[in-house]
Amino acid sequence: MGTKRFPLFVDLTGKKALVIGGGTVGLRRAEVLARFGAEVTVVSPALSREVERIRHIPRKYAPGDLEGAFLAVAAADDPQVNEAAGREARRLGVLFNRSDAPADCDFFFPAVCEGGGMVAGLAGDGTDHGKTARTAKEIRNILENINDET
Repeated sequence: MGTKRFPLFVDLTGKKALVIGGGTVGLRRAEVLARFGAEVTVVSPALSREVERIRHIPRKYAPGDLEGAFLAVAAADDPQVNEAAGREARRLGVLFNRSDAPADCDFFFPAVCEGGGMVAGLAGDGTDHGKTARTAKEIRNILENINDET
């Protein structure tokens, strides 16, 4: 059985978030953080696609990049880079998520479901990602079709 995770909703408005890695996973997480008001910077030599509302620093991660960040996401293709970012995050007290090593995370990215003026976050226990994705799709459908009349 996987780990049970406590849902925690945080106001990210104006908070600095650093994402290391400009691939599919990193950019998806960067976009979610930006959508919820974080000031997002992506450190990566390149981006897999163009994104809006996100600052891009076109180089590899370097020690010192997490200075002043509220949270950090390590989604680089290099496990050593992700590990180094985790060490820096812990040293600085920055909340940390690592896409390739759940045991090294302070927080987890839920499947975000929005609609009808509500937000739901869904996280599975890590044993069946497909089940989590299917359930999130159902929740999104419910929220998008909520009738505001009471």
